[in-house]
Amino acid sequence: MIVRNEEESLARCLSSVKGIADEIVIVDTGSTDQTKEIAAQFTDRIFDFEWIDDFAAARNYAFSKATKKYILWLDADDIIKEKDRLLFIKLKKGLSLDVDSVTMHYYLAFDEMGNVTSSLKRNRLVRRDRNFQWIGAVHEYLAVYGNIQSSEIGITHSKDKAYTDRNMRIYTQREQEGKPFTPRDLYYFANELRDHAQYEKSIQYYKQFLEGKQGWIEDNIQACLKMGDCYAKLDNKDKQIESICLTLLYDKPRAEFCCTMGNHFLEKKQYQTAIYWYTEATNYKPDRSNMAMDHPHFYTWLPHVQLCLCYDRLGQHEKANEHNEIALSFHPTHPSMLYNKEYFQKLLAERAK
Repeated sequence: MIVRNEEESLARCLSSVKGIADEIVIVDTGSTDQTKEIAAQFTDRIFDFEWIDDFAAARNYAFSKATKKYILWLDADDIIKEKDRLLFIKLKKGLSLDVDSVTMHYYLAFDEMGNVTSSLKRNRLVRRDRNFQWIGAVHEYLAVYGNIQSSEIGITHSKDKAYTDRNMRIYTQREQEGKPFTPRDLYYFANELRDHAQYEKSIQYYKQFLEGKQGWIEDNIQACLKMGDCYAKLDNKDKQIESICLTLLYDKPRAEFCCTMGNHFLEKKQYQTAIYWYTEATNYKPDRSNMAMDHPHFYTWLPHVQLCLCYDRLGQHEKANEHNEIALSFHPTHPSMLYNKEYFQKLLAERAK
Protein backbone atom coordinates (compact mmCIF):
# COMPACT_ATOMS: atom_id res chain seq x y z
CA MET A 1 0.00 0.00 0.00
CA ILE A 2 0.99 3.62 -0.55
CA VAL A 3 -0.53 5.97 2.01
CA ARG A 4 -0.59 9.57 3.16
CA ASN A 5 -2.63 10.99 6.04
CA GLU A 6 -4.90 7.96 6.28
CA GLU A 7 -5.37 7.78 10.05
CA GLU A 8 -9.16 7.60 9.68
CA SER A 9 -9.28 4.55 7.42
CA LEU A 10 -5.99 2.63 7.58
CA ALA A 11 -6.79 0.41 10.58
CA ARG A 12 -10.11 -0.60 9.05
CA CYS A 13 -8.41 -1.55 5.80
CA LEU A 14 -5.59 -3.52 7.40
CA SER A 15 -7.97 -5.31 9.76
CA SER A 16 -9.93 -6.54 6.77
CA VAL A 17 -6.96 -8.50 5.37
CA LYS A 18 -6.69 -10.68 8.47
CA GLY A 19 -5.97 -14.24 7.38
CA ILE A 20 -4.99 -13.12 3.89
CA ALA A 21 -1.71 -11.22 4.09
CA ASP A 22 1.48 -12.97 5.20
CA GLU A 23 3.29 -9.63 4.97
CA ILE A 24 2.11 -6.02 5.01
CA VAL A 25 4.20 -3.39 3.23
CA ILE A 26 3.31 0.25 3.87
CA VAL A 27 4.94 3.04 1.89
CA ASP A 28 4.24 6.46 3.37
CA THR A 29 4.48 9.45 1.03
CA GLY A 30 4.55 12.21 3.62
CA SER A 31 1.93 11.76 6.34
CA THR A 32 1.60 14.46 9.00
CA ASP A 33 -0.98 12.62 11.11
CA GLN A 34 -0.91 9.27 12.96
CA THR A 35 -0.84 7.11 9.82
CA LYS A 36 2.58 5.57 10.45
CA GLU A 37 1.83 4.91 14.12
CA ILE A 38 -1.36 3.08 13.14
CA ALA A 39 0.49 1.11 10.46
CA ALA A 40 3.05 0.05 13.09
CA GLN A 41 0.26 -1.77 14.94
CA PHE A 42 0.03 -4.15 11.97
CA THR A 43 3.54 -4.34 10.49
CA ASP A 44 7.15 -3.30 10.94
CA ARG A 45 7.66 -3.05 7.17
CA ILE A 46 7.04 0.69 6.85
CA PHE A 47 9.01 2.72 4.32
CA ASP A 48 9.18 6.38 3.34
CA PHE A 49 8.98 7.63 -0.23
CA GLU A 50 9.41 11.27 -1.17
CA TRP A 51 6.31 12.32 -3.09
CA ILE A 52 7.15 13.43 -6.65
CA ASP A 53 3.61 13.77 -8.10
CA ASP A 54 3.88 10.30 -9.61
CA PHE A 55 1.62 7.52 -8.36
CA ALA A 56 3.25 4.85 -10.52
CA ALA A 57 6.67 5.65 -9.07
CA ALA A 58 5.33 5.29 -5.53
CA ARG A 59 3.52 2.04 -6.27
CA ASN A 60 6.53 0.54 -8.04
CA TYR A 61 8.65 1.39 -5.01
CA ALA A 62 6.09 -0.32 -2.76
CA PHE A 63 6.14 -3.42 -4.99
CA SER A 64 9.94 -3.48 -4.77
CA LYS A 65 9.69 -3.96 -1.00
CA ALA A 66 7.45 -7.03 -1.18
CA THR A 67 9.08 -10.42 -0.50
CA LYS A 68 6.27 -12.99 -0.87
CA LYS A 69 5.33 -14.91 -4.01
CA TYR A 70 2.22 -12.82 -4.72
CA ILE A 71 1.45 -9.14 -4.19
CA LEU A 72 -2.00 -7.81 -3.32
CA TRP A 73 -2.37 -4.04 -3.62
CA LEU A 74 -4.97 -1.91 -1.87
CA ASP A 75 -5.69 1.74 -1.14
CA ALA A 76 -6.30 2.86 2.43
CA ASP A 77 -10.00 3.50 1.77
CA ASP A 78 -10.51 -0.03 0.42
CA ILE A 79 -11.83 -2.86 2.55
CA ILE A 80 -12.41 -6.55 2.03
CA LYS A 81 -15.80 -7.45 3.46
CA GLU A 82 -16.23 -10.72 5.33
CA LYS A 83 -17.79 -12.72 2.49
CA ASP A 84 -15.02 -11.59 0.16
CA ARG A 85 -12.36 -12.22 2.80
CA LEU A 86 -13.53 -15.85 3.05
CA LEU A 87 -13.53 -16.15 -0.76
CA PHE A 88 -10.00 -14.76 -0.77
CA ILE A 89 -8.77 -17.28 1.81
CA LYS A 90 -10.32 -20.07 -0.27
CA LEU A 91 -8.59 -18.72 -3.39
CA LYS A 92 -5.28 -18.53 -1.57
CA LYS A 93 -5.48 -22.17 -0.53
CA GLY A 94 -6.21 -23.41 -4.05
CA LEU A 95 -4.30 -20.93 -6.21
CA SER A 96 -2.19 -22.56 -8.91
CA LEU A 97 1.35 -21.18 -8.78
CA ASP A 98 1.41 -20.67 -12.55
CA VAL A 99 -1.21 -17.90 -12.31
CA ASP A 100 0.33 -14.50 -13.09
CA SER A 101 -2.58 -12.34 -12.00
CA VAL A 102 -6.02 -12.66 -10.40
CA THR A 103 -8.71 -10.11 -11.27
CA MET A 104 -11.24 -9.01 -8.67
CA HIS A 105 -14.28 -6.78 -8.66
CA TYR A 106 -13.81 -3.22 -7.47
CA TYR A 107 -17.05 -1.85 -6.01
CA LEU A 108 -16.96 1.93 -6.34
CA ALA A 109 -20.43 3.29 -5.57
CA PHE A 110 -23.61 2.13 -3.86
CA ASP A 111 -27.24 3.10 -3.44
CA GLU A 112 -28.89 3.64 -0.06
CA MET A 113 -29.61 -0.10 0.23
CA GLY A 114 -25.97 -0.99 -0.34
CA ASN A 115 -26.48 -2.28 -3.89
CA VAL A 116 -23.50 -1.71 -6.17
CA THR A 117 -24.18 1.05 -8.70
CA SER A 118 -20.69 1.29 -10.19
CA SER A 119 -17.94 -1.31 -10.45
CA LEU A 120 -15.10 -2.59 -12.60
CA LYS A 121 -12.48 -5.31 -12.50
CA ARG A 122 -8.84 -4.84 -11.60
CA ASN A 123 -5.73 -7.01 -11.60
CA ARG A 124 -5.38 -7.23 -7.81
CA LEU A 125 -3.14 -10.18 -7.03
CA VAL A 126 0.03 -10.55 -9.10
CA ARG A 127 3.13 -12.74 -9.05
CA ARG A 128 6.06 -10.79 -7.66
CA ASP A 129 8.66 -12.50 -9.87
CA ARG A 130 6.92 -11.24 -13.03
CA ASN A 131 8.01 -7.71 -12.07
CA PHE A 132 4.86 -6.11 -13.44
CA GLN A 133 5.18 -2.31 -13.50
CA TRP A 134 2.81 0.51 -12.73
CA ILE A 135 2.49 3.09 -15.49
CA GLY A 136 1.19 6.68 -15.33
CA ALA A 137 1.74 9.60 -12.97
CA VAL A 138 -2.02 9.88 -12.36
CA HIS A 139 -4.75 7.24 -12.77
CA GLU A 140 -1.94 4.74 -12.99
CA TYR A 141 -2.46 1.18 -14.18
CA LEU A 142 -0.63 -2.08 -13.64
CA ALA A 143 0.67 -3.51 -16.93
CA VAL A 144 -0.18 -7.20 -16.60
CA TYR A 145 -0.02 -10.10 -19.07
CA GLY A 146 0.23 -13.87 -19.07
CA ASN A 147 -1.99 -16.38 -17.27
CA ILE A 148 -4.78 -14.27 -15.80
CA GLN A 149 -7.45 -15.82 -13.60
CA SER A 150 -10.82 -14.15 -13.01
CA SER A 151 -12.38 -14.32 -9.55
CA GLU A 152 -15.65 -13.23 -7.93
CA ILE A 153 -13.84 -11.64 -4.97
CA GLY A 154 -14.79 -8.01 -4.41
CA ILE A 155 -12.79 -5.12 -3.02
CA THR A 156 -15.05 -2.42 -1.61
CA HIS A 157 -14.09 1.23 -2.00
CA SER A 158 -15.18 3.10 1.11
CA LYS A 159 -13.95 6.63 0.59
CA ASP A 160 -14.31 8.85 3.65
CA LYS A 161 -11.84 11.65 2.91
CA ALA A 162 -12.83 15.02 1.51
CA TYR A 163 -12.53 15.40 -2.25
CA THR A 164 -9.26 16.98 -3.34
CA ASP A 165 -8.03 18.56 -6.57
CA ARG A 166 -4.68 16.71 -6.37
CA ASN A 167 -5.05 14.89 -9.70
CA MET A 168 -6.21 18.05 -11.41
CA ARG A 169 -3.18 19.95 -10.10
CA ILE A 170 -0.78 17.26 -11.33
CA TYR A 171 -2.31 17.20 -14.81
CA THR A 172 -2.42 21.00 -15.03
CA GLN A 173 1.21 21.26 -13.99
CA ARG A 174 2.21 18.72 -16.62
CA GLU A 175 0.19 20.62 -19.21
CA GLN A 176 1.87 23.92 -18.29
CA GLU A 177 5.30 22.31 -18.47
CA GLY A 178 4.53 20.99 -21.96
CA LYS A 179 5.02 17.36 -20.97
CA PRO A 180 3.61 14.86 -23.46
CA PHE A 181 0.30 13.24 -22.61
CA THR A 182 -0.35 9.59 -23.40
CA PRO A 183 -3.80 8.67 -24.78
CA ARG A 184 -4.71 7.53 -21.27
CA ASP A 185 -3.58 10.91 -19.86
CA LEU A 186 -5.77 12.75 -22.38
CA TYR A 187 -8.80 10.71 -21.37
CA TYR A 188 -8.32 11.07 -17.63
CA PHE A 189 -7.43 14.76 -17.82
CA ALA A 190 -10.67 15.27 -19.73
CA ASN A 191 -12.47 13.44 -16.91
CA GLU A 192 -10.86 15.70 -14.30
CA LEU A 193 -11.83 18.81 -16.27
CA ARG A 194 -15.40 17.51 -16.50
CA ASP A 195 -15.49 16.86 -12.76
CA HIS A 196 -14.35 20.45 -12.20
CA ALA A 197 -17.10 21.80 -14.49
CA GLN A 198 -14.62 22.96 -17.15
CA TYR A 199 -16.86 21.49 -19.82
CA GLU A 200 -15.58 23.24 -22.95
CA LYS A 201 -11.96 22.38 -22.20
CA SER A 202 -12.98 18.86 -21.25
CA ILE A 203 -14.64 18.44 -24.66
CA GLN A 204 -11.42 19.56 -26.35
CA TYR A 205 -9.44 16.86 -24.56
CA TYR A 206 -12.04 14.15 -25.24
CA LYS A 207 -11.87 15.05 -28.94
CA GLN A 208 -8.07 14.97 -28.89
CA PHE A 209 -8.17 11.57 -27.21
CA LEU A 210 -10.65 10.14 -29.74
CA GLU A 211 -8.87 11.64 -32.75
CA GLY A 212 -5.66 9.87 -31.71
CA LYS A 213 -7.38 6.49 -32.28
CA GLN A 214 -5.14 4.79 -29.72
CA GLY A 215 -7.52 4.45 -26.80
CA TRP A 216 -8.94 1.28 -25.26
CA ILE A 217 -12.39 0.62 -26.72
CA GLU A 218 -14.09 1.00 -23.33
CA ASP A 219 -12.40 4.38 -22.77
CA ASN A 220 -13.44 5.43 -26.27
CA ILE A 221 -17.06 4.62 -25.49
CA GLN A 222 -16.94 6.39 -22.14
CA ALA A 223 -15.27 9.42 -23.72
CA CYS A 224 -18.18 9.76 -26.17
CA LEU A 225 -20.76 9.40 -23.41
CA LYS A 226 -18.98 11.86 -21.11
CA MET A 227 -18.44 14.34 -23.92
CA GLY A 228 -22.18 14.13 -24.51
CA ASP A 229 -22.74 14.87 -20.83
CA CYS A 230 -20.52 17.96 -21.13
CA TYR A 231 -22.60 19.21 -24.04
CA ALA A 232 -25.76 18.58 -22.01
CA LYS A 233 -24.33 20.69 -19.18
CA LEU A 234 -23.70 23.42 -21.79
CA ASP A 235 -27.36 23.04 -22.88
CA ASN A 236 -26.40 21.88 -26.37
CA LYS A 237 -28.72 18.90 -26.79
CA ASP A 238 -27.96 18.35 -30.49
CA LYS A 239 -24.23 18.01 -29.81
CA GLN A 240 -25.02 15.74 -26.87
CA ILE A 241 -26.84 13.26 -29.09
CA GLU A 242 -24.21 13.59 -31.81
CA SER A 243 -21.50 12.75 -29.27
CA ILE A 244 -23.14 9.72 -27.73
CA CYS A 245 -23.92 8.32 -31.21
CA LEU A 246 -20.17 8.12 -31.76
CA THR A 247 -20.19 5.15 -29.37
CA LEU A 248 -21.73 3.12 -32.20
CA LEU A 249 -18.41 3.36 -34.05
CA TYR A 250 -16.88 1.11 -31.40
CA ASP A 251 -19.48 -1.46 -30.34
CA LYS A 252 -23.15 -2.32 -30.08
CA PRO A 253 -25.35 0.14 -28.12
CA ARG A 254 -24.64 0.18 -24.39
CA ALA A 255 -27.40 0.59 -21.80
CA GLU A 256 -26.27 4.10 -20.88
CA PHE A 257 -26.52 5.13 -24.54
CA CYS A 258 -30.01 3.61 -24.80
CA CYS A 259 -31.24 5.41 -21.67
CA THR A 260 -29.85 8.73 -22.90
CA MET A 261 -31.61 8.26 -26.25
CA GLY A 262 -34.77 7.36 -24.38
CA ASN A 263 -34.52 10.53 -22.32
CA HIS A 264 -34.04 12.55 -25.52
CA PHE A 265 -37.25 11.29 -27.07
CA LEU A 266 -39.15 11.41 -23.78
CA GLU A 267 -38.39 15.14 -23.54
CA LYS A 268 -39.73 15.53 -27.09
CA LYS A 269 -42.88 13.60 -26.03
CA GLN A 270 -42.14 10.95 -28.66
CA TYR A 271 -43.14 8.19 -26.27
CA GLN A 272 -43.13 5.22 -28.63
CA THR A 273 -39.56 5.97 -29.73
CA ALA A 274 -38.54 6.51 -26.11
CA ILE A 275 -40.10 3.13 -25.25
CA TYR A 276 -38.00 1.48 -27.95
CA TRP A 277 -34.75 2.80 -26.48
CA TYR A 278 -35.62 2.09 -22.84
CA THR A 279 -36.62 -1.46 -23.81
CA GLU A 280 -33.26 -1.87 -25.52
CA ALA A 281 -31.61 -0.81 -22.26
CA THR A 282 -33.45 -3.53 -20.32
CA ASN A 283 -32.23 -6.11 -22.84
CA TYR A 284 -28.59 -5.15 -22.42
CA LYS A 285 -26.31 -7.91 -21.11
CA PRO A 286 -22.95 -6.69 -19.75
CA ASP A 287 -19.80 -8.53 -20.72
CA ARG A 288 -18.52 -9.91 -17.43
CA SER A 289 -15.25 -11.03 -19.03
CA ASN A 290 -13.75 -7.58 -19.64
CA MET A 291 -12.45 -4.92 -17.26
CA ALA A 292 -14.94 -2.22 -18.22
CA MET A 293 -16.86 0.02 -15.84
CA ASP A 294 -20.31 -1.40 -15.05
CA HIS A 295 -23.33 0.75 -14.08
CA PRO A 296 -26.16 -1.74 -13.39
CA HIS A 297 -28.88 0.88 -12.88
CA PHE A 298 -28.82 1.67 -16.61
CA TYR A 299 -30.10 -1.83 -17.46
CA THR A 300 -32.04 -2.74 -14.30
CA TRP A 301 -34.46 -0.43 -12.47
CA LEU A 302 -33.89 2.91 -14.25
CA PRO A 303 -35.19 2.05 -17.75
CA HIS A 304 -38.19 0.29 -16.21
CA VAL A 305 -39.09 3.43 -14.26
CA GLN A 306 -38.86 5.42 -17.47
CA LEU A 307 -40.97 2.84 -19.31
CA CYS A 308 -43.53 3.20 -16.53
CA LEU A 309 -43.61 6.95 -17.17
CA CYS A 310 -43.94 6.55 -20.95
CA TYR A 311 -46.77 4.05 -20.75
CA ASP A 312 -48.56 6.18 -18.16
CA ARG A 313 -48.36 9.18 -20.50
CA LEU A 314 -49.89 7.00 -23.24
CA GLY A 315 -52.69 5.96 -20.91
CA GLN A 316 -51.54 2.33 -20.82
CA HIS A 317 -51.66 2.08 -17.05
CA GLU A 318 -51.47 -1.71 -16.77
CA LYS A 319 -48.20 -1.71 -18.72
CA ALA A 320 -46.96 1.21 -16.71
CA ASN A 321 -47.71 -0.60 -13.46
CA GLU A 322 -46.01 -3.75 -14.77
CA HIS A 323 -42.75 -1.89 -15.38
CA ASN A 324 -42.94 -0.12 -12.03
CA GLU A 325 -43.22 -3.50 -10.32
CA ILE A 326 -40.16 -4.75 -12.20
CA ALA A 327 -38.27 -1.63 -11.15
CA LEU A 328 -39.29 -2.23 -7.53
CA SER A 329 -37.91 -5.76 -7.70
CA PHE A 330 -34.47 -4.19 -8.22
CA HIS A 331 -34.92 -1.28 -5.81
CA PRO A 332 -37.70 -2.04 -3.27
CA THR A 333 -37.37 1.15 -1.22
CA HIS A 334 -37.14 3.75 -3.98
CA PRO A 335 -39.59 6.54 -3.00
CA SER A 336 -40.70 7.35 -6.55
CA MET A 337 -41.48 3.72 -7.29
CA LEU A 338 -43.39 3.32 -4.02
CA TYR A 339 -45.41 6.44 -4.87
CA ASN A 340 -46.10 4.98 -8.32
CA LYS A 341 -47.21 1.69 -6.76
CA GLU A 342 -49.80 3.44 -4.59
CA TYR A 343 -50.91 5.59 -7.52
CA PHE A 344 -51.52 2.61 -9.80
CA GLN A 345 -53.24 0.59 -7.07
CA LYS A 346 -55.79 3.37 -6.59
CA LEU A 347 -56.14 4.02 -10.31
CA LEU A 348 -56.64 0.40 -11.29
CA ALA A 349 -58.96 -0.24 -8.34
CA GLU A 350 -61.17 2.66 -9.44
CA ARG A 351 -61.21 1.35 -12.98
CA ALA A 352 -62.23 -2.13 -11.77
CA LYS A 353 -65.36 -0.82 -10.04
